[in-house]
Amino acid sequence: MMDKHADEMETQSQTEHDRQRPTKNKCLKRLRKNAFLICTFIGIIIGAGSGTASLNVQKNGKIAIRTLAYFFSTSLLNVVLGTSLALLMQPGTASYKSSERKPPSHRPQISVQDGFLDIGRNLLPDNLFRATLETTFTKYELVPGTNDTYRKIVDSRAGTDMIGVVLFCIMFGSILGTMGPKSQVVIDFFSVINETLMKLLRGVIWLTPFSVGSILCGRIASLPNIGEAMDRLAWLVLTVFLALSLYHFFIVQLIYFFIVRQNPFAYYAQLAPSLLTAFATSSKAASIPITFKVLEDEVKMDKRITRFVLPIGNLNLNGSAAHMPISLLFIAQLNDIDLGVGDYVNLLITITFLSMSMATVPSASLMMTVMLCSTINAPLEDVSLLFATDWLLDRIETVNNVLGDCYTVAVVQKLSARELASLRQEKNGTLQQLKESNIDGKSV
Repeated sequence: MMDKHADEMETQSQTEHDRQRPTKNKCLKRLRKNAFLICTFIGIIIGAGSGTASLNVQKNGKIAIRTLAYFFSTSLLNVVLGTSLALLMQPGTASYKSSERKPPSHRPQISVQDGFLDIGRNLLPDNLFRATLETTFTKYELVPGTNDTYRKIVDSRAGTDMIGVVLFCIMFGSILGTMGPKSQVVIDFFSVINETLMKLLRGVIWLTPFSVGSILCGRIASLPNIGEAMDRLAWLVLTVFLALSLYHFFIVQLIYFFIVRQNPFAYYAQLAPSLLTAFATSSKAASIPITFKVLEDEVKMDKRITRFVLPIGNLNLNGSAAHMPISLLFIAQLNDIDLGVGDYVNLLITITFLSMSMATVPSASLMMTVMLCSTINAPLEDVSLLFATDWLLDRIETVNNVLGDCYTVAVVQKLSARELASLRQEKNGTLQQLKESNIDGKSV
Protein backbone atom coordinates (compact mmCIF):
# COMPACT_ATOMS: atom_id res chain seq x y z
CA MET A 1 0.00 0.00 0.00
CA MET A 2 2.80 2.40 0.89
CA ASP A 3 4.59 1.70 -2.41
CA LYS A 4 1.38 2.38 -4.27
CA HIS A 5 0.86 5.62 -2.33
CA ALA A 6 4.45 6.68 -3.03
CA ASP A 7 3.99 5.98 -6.72
CA GLU A 8 0.83 8.09 -6.75
CA MET A 9 2.63 10.97 -4.99
CA GLU A 10 5.53 10.76 -7.47
CA THR A 11 3.12 10.71 -10.40
CA GLN A 12 1.25 13.71 -9.00
CA SER A 13 4.49 15.61 -8.46
CA GLN A 14 5.64 14.84 -11.99
CA THR A 15 2.30 15.98 -13.34
CA GLU A 16 2.54 19.24 -11.38
CA HIS A 17 6.11 19.75 -12.63
CA ASP A 18 5.04 19.11 -16.23
CA ARG A 19 2.19 21.59 -15.74
CA GLN A 20 4.57 24.29 -14.47
CA ARG A 21 7.23 23.70 -17.18
CA PRO A 22 5.23 25.33 -20.03
CA THR A 23 4.59 28.33 -17.79
CA LYS A 24 8.27 28.60 -16.88
CA ASN A 25 9.37 28.19 -20.47
CA LYS A 26 6.84 30.79 -21.52
CA CYS A 27 8.18 33.27 -18.96
CA LEU A 28 11.78 32.64 -20.05
CA LYS A 29 10.76 33.09 -23.67
CA ARG A 30 9.11 36.41 -22.86
CA LEU A 31 12.16 37.53 -20.89
CA ARG A 32 14.49 36.66 -23.78
CA LYS A 33 12.19 38.39 -26.24
CA ASN A 34 12.14 41.59 -24.19
CA ALA A 35 15.74 41.38 -23.00
CA PHE A 36 16.70 44.67 -24.69
CA LEU A 37 13.79 46.53 -23.07
CA ILE A 38 14.54 45.04 -19.66
CA CYS A 39 18.25 45.84 -19.87
CA THR A 40 17.42 49.38 -20.98
CA PHE A 41 15.10 49.82 -18.01
CA ILE A 42 17.75 48.46 -15.63
CA GLY A 43 20.28 50.82 -17.23
CA ILE A 44 17.96 53.77 -16.63
CA ILE A 45 17.62 52.84 -12.96
CA ILE A 46 21.39 52.34 -12.51
CA GLY A 47 22.16 55.53 -14.44
CA ALA A 48 19.71 57.58 -12.43
CA GLY A 49 21.08 56.15 -9.21
CA SER A 50 24.65 56.87 -10.24
CA GLY A 51 23.74 60.42 -11.30
CA THR A 52 22.15 61.24 -7.92
CA ALA A 53 25.02 59.58 -6.11
CA SER A 54 27.70 61.77 -7.78
CA LEU A 55 27.39 65.46 -8.60
CA ASN A 56 30.72 65.80 -10.38
CA VAL A 57 29.24 65.49 -13.86
CA GLN A 58 26.68 68.15 -13.06
CA LYS A 59 29.28 70.55 -11.70
CA ASN A 60 31.69 70.04 -14.57
CA GLY A 61 28.78 70.43 -16.96
CA LYS A 62 28.02 73.86 -15.54
CA ILE A 63 31.64 74.90 -16.01
CA ALA A 64 31.55 73.69 -19.62
CA ILE A 65 28.30 75.52 -20.34
CA ARG A 66 29.68 78.77 -18.89
CA THR A 67 32.82 78.42 -20.99
CA LEU A 68 30.98 77.79 -24.24
CA ALA A 69 28.46 80.56 -23.50
CA TYR A 70 31.32 83.00 -22.90
CA PHE A 71 33.04 81.88 -26.12
CA PHE A 72 29.89 82.44 -28.17
CA SER A 73 29.01 85.76 -26.53
CA THR A 74 32.43 87.33 -26.99
CA SER A 75 32.71 86.01 -30.56
CA LEU A 76 29.34 87.53 -31.47
CA LEU A 77 30.31 90.76 -29.68
CA ASN A 78 33.49 91.05 -31.76
CA VAL A 79 31.65 90.35 -35.01
CA VAL A 80 29.17 93.13 -34.18
CA LEU A 81 32.05 95.43 -33.20
CA GLY A 82 33.94 94.79 -36.44
CA THR A 83 30.82 95.19 -38.58
CA SER A 84 29.83 98.43 -36.85
CA LEU A 85 33.26 100.01 -37.28
CA ALA A 86 33.43 98.92 -40.93
CA LEU A 87 30.10 100.62 -41.58
CA LEU A 88 31.10 103.70 -39.59
CA MET A 89 34.59 104.24 -40.99
CA GLN A 90 33.97 102.91 -44.53
CA PRO A 91 37.58 101.75 -45.13
CA GLY A 92 36.79 100.65 -48.68
CA THR A 93 35.56 104.15 -49.59
CA ALA A 94 38.04 106.17 -47.56
CA SER A 95 38.45 108.82 -50.26
CA TYR A 96 34.78 109.80 -49.77
CA LYS A 97 34.51 110.91 -53.40
CA SER A 98 30.79 110.71 -53.86
CA SER A 99 31.14 111.28 -57.59
CA GLU A 100 32.85 107.93 -57.92
CA ARG A 101 30.07 106.09 -56.16
CA LYS A 102 27.65 104.12 -58.25
CA PRO A 103 23.96 104.90 -57.88
CA PRO A 104 22.26 102.59 -55.38
CA SER A 105 20.58 99.55 -56.80
CA HIS A 106 16.78 99.43 -56.71
CA ARG A 107 16.58 95.67 -56.42
CA PRO A 108 14.70 94.41 -53.34
CA GLN A 109 16.97 93.54 -50.43
CA ILE A 110 17.08 90.08 -48.94
CA SER A 111 15.00 90.06 -45.74
CA VAL A 112 16.13 88.83 -42.34
CA GLN A 113 13.84 85.84 -42.79
CA ASP A 114 15.55 84.98 -46.08
CA GLY A 115 18.94 85.19 -44.37
CA PHE A 116 17.91 82.73 -41.64
CA LEU A 117 16.33 80.38 -44.18
CA ASP A 118 19.53 80.42 -46.26
CA ILE A 119 21.53 79.49 -43.18
CA GLY A 120 19.14 76.61 -42.50
CA ARG A 121 19.43 75.37 -46.08
CA ASN A 122 23.22 75.53 -45.94
CA LEU A 123 23.39 73.78 -42.57
CA LEU A 124 22.13 70.53 -44.09
CA PRO A 125 23.08 70.55 -47.77
CA ASP A 126 21.34 68.13 -50.11
CA ASN A 127 24.64 67.10 -51.69
CA LEU A 128 27.83 67.20 -49.61
CA PHE A 129 30.15 67.19 -52.63
CA ARG A 130 28.22 70.04 -54.19
CA ALA A 131 28.47 71.92 -50.89
CA THR A 132 32.26 72.04 -51.29
CA LEU A 133 31.77 74.02 -54.51
CA GLU A 134 28.49 75.89 -54.18
CA THR A 135 26.39 77.60 -51.53
CA THR A 136 22.63 78.17 -51.48
CA PHE A 137 21.23 81.69 -51.39
CA THR A 138 18.03 83.63 -52.00
CA LYS A 139 17.84 86.13 -54.83
CA TYR A 140 15.20 88.27 -56.49
CA GLU A 141 14.71 88.43 -60.24
CA LEU A 142 12.72 90.99 -62.17
CA VAL A 143 9.62 89.48 -63.74
CA PRO A 144 9.81 89.98 -67.53
CA GLY A 145 7.45 92.64 -68.81
CA THR A 146 7.25 94.51 -65.49
CA ASN A 147 9.13 97.46 -64.03
CA ASP A 148 9.22 96.73 -60.30
CA THR A 149 7.81 93.25 -59.80
CA TYR A 150 10.31 90.71 -58.49
CA ARG A 151 10.08 87.01 -57.75
CA LYS A 152 12.08 85.20 -55.10
CA ILE A 153 14.30 82.33 -56.23
CA VAL A 154 16.43 79.93 -54.19
CA ASP A 155 19.57 79.46 -56.25
CA SER A 156 23.21 78.43 -55.81
CA ARG A 157 26.46 80.25 -56.51
CA ALA A 158 30.15 79.43 -56.52
CA GLY A 159 31.74 79.20 -53.07
CA THR A 160 32.18 76.58 -50.37
CA ASP A 161 29.23 76.04 -48.02
CA MET A 162 31.45 76.29 -44.95
CA ILE A 163 28.69 75.93 -42.36
CA GLY A 164 27.33 72.76 -43.93
CA VAL A 165 30.76 71.20 -44.44
CA VAL A 166 31.90 72.02 -40.88
CA LEU A 167 28.65 70.70 -39.36
CA PHE A 168 28.93 67.45 -41.32
CA CYS A 169 32.55 67.00 -40.25
CA ILE A 170 31.60 67.55 -36.61
CA MET A 171 28.77 64.99 -36.77
CA PHE A 172 30.86 62.50 -38.76
CA GLY A 173 33.83 62.77 -36.40
CA SER A 174 31.64 62.58 -33.29
CA ILE A 175 29.89 59.41 -34.41
CA LEU A 176 33.14 57.90 -35.66
CA GLY A 177 34.67 58.40 -32.22
CA THR A 178 31.94 56.25 -30.62
CA MET A 179 32.46 53.20 -32.83
CA GLY A 180 35.48 51.80 -31.05
CA PRO A 181 38.12 49.68 -32.83
CA LYS A 182 36.03 49.45 -36.03
CA SER A 183 36.62 53.14 -36.71
CA GLN A 184 40.41 52.83 -36.64
CA VAL A 185 40.59 51.94 -40.34
CA VAL A 186 38.79 55.13 -41.31
CA ILE A 187 40.83 57.21 -38.87
CA ASP A 188 44.09 55.80 -40.27
CA PHE A 189 42.88 56.50 -43.80
CA PHE A 190 42.17 60.17 -43.09
CA SER A 191 45.36 60.48 -41.03
CA VAL A 192 47.46 59.36 -44.00
CA ILE A 193 45.56 61.75 -46.29
CA ASN A 194 46.14 64.56 -43.81
CA GLU A 195 49.88 63.85 -43.62
CA THR A 196 50.10 63.70 -47.42
CA LEU A 197 48.26 66.99 -47.86
CA MET A 198 50.38 68.65 -45.16
CA LYS A 199 53.58 67.64 -46.98
CA LEU A 200 52.12 68.94 -50.21
CA LEU A 201 51.08 72.15 -48.47
CA ARG A 202 54.58 72.69 -47.10
CA GLY A 203 55.91 72.59 -50.63
CA VAL A 204 53.28 75.03 -51.84
CA ILE A 205 53.98 77.38 -48.93
CA TRP A 206 57.52 77.90 -50.24
CA LEU A 207 55.95 79.34 -53.39
CA THR A 208 53.70 81.69 -51.41
CA PRO A 209 56.07 84.71 -51.45
CA PHE A 210 56.36 84.54 -55.24
CA SER A 211 52.66 83.90 -55.86
CA VAL A 212 51.44 86.55 -53.42
CA GLY A 213 53.97 89.03 -54.77
CA SER A 214 52.84 88.38 -58.33
CA ILE A 215 49.12 88.61 -57.50
CA LEU A 216 49.56 91.76 -55.47
CA CYS A 217 51.78 93.38 -58.09
CA GLY A 218 49.33 92.57 -60.86
CA ARG A 219 46.36 93.84 -58.87
CA ILE A 220 48.02 97.12 -57.91
CA ALA A 221 49.27 97.67 -61.45
CA SER A 222 45.70 97.31 -62.73
CA LEU A 223 44.37 99.98 -60.40
CA PRO A 224 43.73 103.37 -62.01
CA ASN A 225 44.97 105.19 -58.90
CA ILE A 226 47.62 103.46 -56.81
CA GLY A 227 47.70 106.29 -54.29
CA GLU A 228 43.99 105.85 -53.58
CA ALA A 229 44.48 102.09 -53.16
CA MET A 230 47.20 102.72 -50.56
CA ASP A 231 44.91 105.22 -48.87
CA ARG A 232 42.14 102.64 -48.62
CA LEU A 233 44.50 99.99 -47.26
CA ALA A 234 45.65 102.47 -44.63
CA TRP A 235 42.02 102.97 -43.62
CA LEU A 236 41.58 99.20 -43.46
CA VAL A 237 44.55 98.88 -41.10
CA LEU A 238 43.23 101.73 -38.96
CA THR A 239 39.73 100.20 -38.75
CA VAL A 240 40.99 96.74 -37.77
CA PHE A 241 43.47 98.19 -35.31
CA LEU A 242 40.74 100.30 -33.69
CA ALA A 243 38.36 97.32 -33.39
CA LEU A 244 41.02 95.07 -31.86
CA SER A 245 42.22 97.84 -29.53
CA LEU A 246 38.72 98.61 -28.27
CA TYR A 247 38.20 94.99 -27.32
CA HIS A 248 41.76 94.50 -26.05
CA PHE A 249 42.07 97.54 -23.80
CA PHE A 250 38.48 98.45 -23.01
CA ILE A 251 35.74 95.85 -23.49
CA VAL A 252 37.47 92.74 -22.11
CA GLN A 253 38.90 94.74 -19.22
CA LEU A 254 35.40 95.91 -18.28
CA ILE A 255 34.11 92.34 -18.45
CA TYR A 256 36.90 91.25 -16.09
CA PHE A 257 36.26 94.15 -13.70
CA PHE A 258 32.50 93.63 -13.40
CA ILE A 259 32.67 89.83 -13.08
CA VAL A 260 35.94 89.16 -11.22
CA ARG A 261 35.80 92.41 -9.22
CA GLN A 262 39.55 92.97 -9.35
CA ASN A 263 41.96 95.28 -11.15
CA PRO A 264 42.03 93.94 -14.73
CA PHE A 265 45.32 95.59 -15.67
CA ALA A 266 47.17 93.86 -12.84
CA TYR A 267 46.05 90.56 -14.34
CA TYR A 268 46.82 91.82 -17.83
CA ALA A 269 50.42 92.71 -16.94
CA GLN A 270 51.14 89.10 -15.95
CA LEU A 271 50.15 87.85 -19.40
CA ALA A 272 52.96 89.64 -21.25
CA PRO A 273 55.05 86.51 -22.10
CA SER A 274 52.09 84.74 -23.66
CA LEU A 275 50.93 87.79 -25.63
CA LEU A 276 54.44 88.53 -26.91
CA THR A 277 54.80 84.93 -28.06
CA ALA A 278 51.48 85.18 -29.91
CA PHE A 279 52.62 88.37 -31.65
CA ALA A 280 56.01 86.92 -32.59
CA THR A 281 54.72 83.60 -33.95
CA SER A 282 51.35 84.79 -35.30
CA SER A 283 50.02 81.42 -34.12
CA LYS A 284 47.73 80.78 -31.18
CA ALA A 285 48.65 77.10 -31.15
CA ALA A 286 52.35 77.94 -30.79
CA SER A 287 51.69 80.12 -27.75
CA ILE A 288 49.61 77.55 -25.82
CA PRO A 289 52.58 76.07 -23.84
CA ILE A 290 53.61 79.56 -22.71
CA THR A 291 50.00 80.40 -21.83
CA PHE A 292 49.73 77.26 -19.68
CA LYS A 293 52.94 78.11 -17.85
CA VAL A 294 51.93 81.73 -17.23
CA LEU A 295 48.40 80.99 -16.01
CA GLU A 296 49.24 77.96 -13.85
CA ASP A 297 52.71 78.76 -12.49
CA GLU A 298 52.69 82.54 -12.25
CA VAL A 299 49.06 83.66 -12.06
CA LYS A 300 48.11 80.52 -10.06
CA MET A 301 44.83 79.88 -11.87
CA ASP A 302 42.97 76.65 -11.14
CA LYS A 303 44.40 73.87 -13.32
CA ARG A 304 40.97 72.31 -13.78
CA ILE A 305 39.89 75.50 -15.58
CA THR A 306 43.04 76.13 -17.61
CA ARG A 307 43.23 72.52 -18.80
CA PHE A 308 39.64 72.68 -19.96
CA VAL A 309 39.57 76.16 -21.54
CA LEU A 310 42.92 76.38 -23.31
CA PRO A 311 42.75 73.12 -25.32
CA ILE A 312 39.38 74.14 -26.81
CA GLY A 313 40.53 77.72 -27.38
CA ASN A 314 40.11 77.30 -31.15
CA LEU A 315 36.42 77.99 -30.44
CA ASN A 316 37.36 81.40 -29.05
CA LEU A 317 39.04 83.49 -31.75
CA ASN A 318 37.94 86.98 -30.72
CA GLY A 319 40.47 88.81 -32.87
CA SER A 320 39.50 86.81 -35.96
CA ALA A 321 35.81 87.47 -35.26
CA ALA A 322 36.45 91.23 -35.41
CA HIS A 323 38.91 91.13 -38.33
CA MET A 324 36.87 89.04 -40.78
CA PRO A 325 33.77 91.28 -41.13
CA ILE A 326 35.96 94.35 -41.60
CA SER A 327 37.95 92.67 -44.38
CA LEU A 328 34.81 91.36 -46.06
CA LEU A 329 32.97 94.70 -45.93
CA PHE A 330 36.15 96.42 -47.14
CA ILE A 331 35.96 94.33 -50.33
CA ALA A 332 32.21 94.98 -50.62
CA GLN A 333 32.79 98.73 -50.33
CA LEU A 334 35.57 98.63 -52.93
CA ASN A 335 33.09 97.15 -55.40
CA ASP A 336 30.04 99.22 -54.35
CA ILE A 337 28.11 96.10 -53.35
CA ASP A 338 24.88 97.21 -51.75
CA LEU A 339 23.98 94.99 -48.77
CA GLY A 340 20.64 94.84 -47.00
CA VAL A 341 19.59 93.98 -43.45
CA GLY A 342 19.22 90.32 -44.31
CA ASP A 343 22.75 90.24 -45.73
CA TYR A 344 24.19 91.69 -42.53
CA VAL A 345 22.26 89.28 -40.30
CA ASN A 346 23.46 86.41 -42.46
CA LEU A 347 27.06 87.63 -42.17
CA LEU A 348 26.83 88.10 -38.39
CA ILE A 349 25.65 84.54 -37.82
CA THR A 350 27.92 82.97 -40.42
CA ILE A 351 31.10 84.74 -39.28
CA THR A 352 30.33 84.02 -35.62
CA PHE A 353 30.11 80.27 -36.23
CA LEU A 354 33.04 80.25 -38.65
CA SER A 355 35.22 82.06 -36.10
CA MET A 356 34.46 79.19 -33.72
CA SER A 357 35.52 76.55 -36.25
CA MET A 358 38.76 77.96 -37.65
CA ALA A 359 42.21 76.46 -37.45
CA THR A 360 44.61 78.30 -35.15
CA VAL A 361 47.23 78.86 -37.84
CA PRO A 362 48.66 82.04 -39.38
CA SER A 363 46.42 83.88 -41.88
CA ALA A 364 43.44 81.62 -41.18
CA SER A 365 41.03 84.58 -41.17
CA LEU A 366 42.31 85.66 -44.59
CA MET A 367 41.49 82.24 -46.00
CA MET A 368 38.03 82.42 -44.44
CA THR A 369 37.52 85.85 -45.99
CA VAL A 370 38.18 84.33 -49.40
CA MET A 371 35.46 81.75 -48.77
CA LEU A 372 33.04 84.35 -47.39
CA CYS A 373 33.23 86.46 -50.55
CA SER A 374 30.72 84.11 -52.13
CA THR A 375 28.10 85.02 -49.50
CA ILE A 376 27.96 88.61 -50.80
CA ASN A 377 28.93 87.81 -54.40
CA ALA A 378 32.18 89.80 -54.09
CA PRO A 379 35.08 89.31 -56.55
CA LEU A 380 37.91 87.17 -55.23
CA GLU A 381 40.67 89.15 -56.96
CA ASP A 382 40.34 92.04 -54.51
CA VAL A 383 41.29 89.72 -51.65
CA SER A 384 44.85 89.93 -52.96
CA LEU A 385 45.00 93.48 -51.61
CA LEU A 386 44.59 92.10 -48.10
CA PHE A 387 47.90 90.25 -48.36
CA ALA A 388 49.68 93.61 -48.19
CA THR A 389 48.48 94.19 -44.63
CA ASP A 390 47.87 90.66 -43.35
CA TRP A 391 51.43 90.19 -42.02
CA LEU A 392 50.74 92.92 -39.44
CA LEU A 393 47.01 92.55 -38.77
CA ASP A 394 47.25 88.77 -38.35
CA ARG A 395 49.77 89.20 -35.53
CA ILE A 396 47.61 91.73 -33.70
CA GLU A 397 44.58 89.51 -34.27
CA THR A 398 46.42 86.51 -32.78
CA VAL A 399 47.26 88.52 -29.65
CA ASN A 400 43.54 89.18 -29.16
CA ASN A 401 42.77 85.50 -29.71
CA VAL A 402 45.18 84.50 -26.91
CA LEU A 403 43.98 87.32 -24.67
CA GLY A 404 40.42 86.05 -25.03
CA ASP A 405 41.41 82.63 -23.67
CA CYS A 406 43.27 84.12 -20.71
CA TYR A 407 40.31 86.24 -19.69
CA THR A 408 37.92 83.33 -20.24
CA VAL A 409 39.90 81.35 -17.65
CA ALA A 410 39.59 84.18 -15.13
CA VAL A 411 35.88 84.78 -15.74
CA VAL A 412 34.88 81.10 -15.73
CA GLN A 413 36.93 80.43 -12.59
CA LYS A 414 35.18 83.29 -10.80
CA LEU A 415 31.69 82.20 -11.91
CA SER A 416 32.44 78.57 -11.03
CA ALA A 417 33.93 79.21 -7.58
CA ARG A 418 31.14 77.28 -5.82
CA GLU A 419 31.44 74.23 -8.08
CA LEU A 420 35.24 74.22 -7.77
CA ALA A 421 35.05 74.41 -3.99
CA SER A 422 32.52 71.56 -3.89
CA LEU A 423 34.67 69.43 -6.19
CA ARG A 424 37.67 70.11 -3.98
CA GLN A 425 35.73 69.04 -0.88
CA GLU A 426 34.53 65.86 -2.57
CA LYS A 427 38.06 65.04 -3.65
CA ASN A 428 39.43 65.67 -0.16
CA GLY A 429 36.67 63.54 1.33
CA THR A 430 37.43 60.68 -1.03
CA LEU A 431 41.14 60.87 -0.24
CA GLN A 432 40.38 60.90 3.48
CA GLN A 433 38.19 57.81 3.15
CA LEU A 434 40.89 55.98 1.23
CA LYS A 435 43.45 56.96 3.85
CA GLU A 436 41.24 55.74 6.70
CA SER A 437 40.47 52.48 4.91
CA ASN A 438 44.20 51.86 4.37
CA ILE A 439 44.87 52.54 8.05
CA ASP A 440 42.06 50.21 9.12
CA GLY A 441 43.31 47.53 6.77
CA LYS A 442 46.81 47.72 8.24
CA SER A 443 45.51 47.61 11.82
CA VAL A 444 43.50 44.50 11.08
